[in-house]
Amino acid sequence: MTTSRSFVLICTVGIFCFISYNMVRMPALSLFAESLGASPERIGLIVSVSTLTGVLLKLPSGALSDIYGRRFLLRIGVVAFGLPPFLYPFITNLDALTALRFLHGFATAIFAPSALATVAELYRERRGAALGTYTACTQSGSLLGPFLGGYLVHAAGFPTAFVTAGVFGCIAMLLFYSLHLDVAVPDRKGAGTVVVLSEMWKGFAVVAKNKKVLITSTTDAAKMIANGALMAFLPLYGVAVGLNPGEVGLLFTVQAFTSFFSKPIMGRISDRVGRQPLIILGLFICAATFVCIPYVAMLPVLLLLSAGFGFGEAVVSSSSSALVADSSEFKTLGAGMGMQGTIMDVGHASGPLLAGLLIARMSYGGAFMVIAGIQLTAAAVFWVTMRNK
Repeated sequence: MTTSRSFVLICTVGIFCFISYNMVRMPALSLFAESLGASPERIGLIVSVSTLTGVLLKLPSGALSDIYGRRFLLRIGVVAFGLPPFLYPFITNLDALTALRFLHGFATAIFAPSALATVAELYRERRGAALGTYTACTQSGSLLGPFLGGYLVHAAGFPTAFVTAGVFGCIAMLLFYSLHLDVAVPDRKGAGTVVVLSEMWKGFAVVAKNKKVLITSTTDAAKMIANGALMAFLPLYGVAVGLNPGEVGLLFTVQAFTSFFSKPIMGRISDRVGRQPLIILGLFICAATFVCIPYVAMLPVLLLLSAGFGFGEAVVSSSSSALVADSSEFKTLGAGMGMQGTIMDVGHASGPLLAGLLIARMSYGGAFMVIAGIQLTAAAVFWVTMRNK
C-alpha cells in the first residue's frame, strides 16, 4: 500500500470512528443523562469522564505505539469505537452511564495518538497540511455525528441513536481490518516487560523535558476547556431557549463543518507562515465567539457563533499538532502526540466539570465569561513564553 493509500485509509477510518463517537456524545449524552435525573454537576462529570480516560491513557498508548508500532494500537482503538455504543440502550442509572462513558473513552485514548503519529510519519515535510487534512476528516465525524444523533433522538428516541452509532463504529472496524495499513512495525520479539517499561519511561522523560511540547499542549488545553463546556451545556442551553434536539445537533454540525473545511487550509498556511501566530489568533477567535453564546437565543445567530468557534478551533488545532510533531524527536513522536493528547484531555475533561460548577452557582453568561478569560490568558502566556524561547 502506498503512502497516499495508507493516508486515505487512516482518514476514512477516522471519519467513521468519529461519526460513531459523536453521535453518542453530542447532544444525545447530556439529554440522556438529564432524562435519568442528572444535576448540572453530574452532567458535567458524565460528559468529562470519557476524557479522563484519555488523561490516563493517551501518553502511555502513544509511547507503546513507539515500541510496538502504530498498527497494533490502532487495531485496539477501532474496536473500542465500535462496540460500546450498543450498550447504551441498556443503561438505566447514572452510575452505570458514568462507568460506560469511562470505558468508551478508551477509543480516542488509544486510537488518537497513534493515528496522529502515523500521519506525521507519512508526511514529514508537509505535516501541517497532512495533519490538518486528517483532523478535518475526524472533524467530519463531529459534523455528521451530532446532526444524526440529535435528529434520531428527536425522531426515534435514544436507543435508535445509540445503535446507529454502533453501526458506524463497526463499519470503521471492517474497513481497518480488511485493508492493510502500510506502516513500520518494530521487531519486539524477546522484549520482556522490564525492557518495554524502560523504553516507555525513556520516552516519557524525553517528552516531559520538551518545553515546546508542554507549553503548546497546555495552550491547546485552554481551547479544549471551552470545547468541553459547549459539549456538555450547549444542548441544555439550546433546549432552554426553545430549540429542539435536532436544532441543537445542527449547532454542533455547523461548528464541525466550519472546522472541517478550515483545517486543511490553515494547516497549509501554518507550513508557510509559522505555527505560533495562528495559535494565538485562533484562541482569540474562540474566546470572542464563546463568550457571546449565552446572550443569544435566535438559531441563526447561534449558528453563526458556532461556526466562528469552529473556525477558531481549526486555526489552533492545525498549528498546535504540527508544532508538537516538529518539536518531538522521531523516536518519541508517539509519546509526544500522546503527551499533547493527555494535556488536551485534562482541559477537555475540566471544561464540563468547571462549567457545571460555575453554572450551578452563576448564570450561563458568567460561567462562559470565566472560561473565555482562561483562553485569553493562555494565549498571552503562550506568546510570552515562545517569544522568550
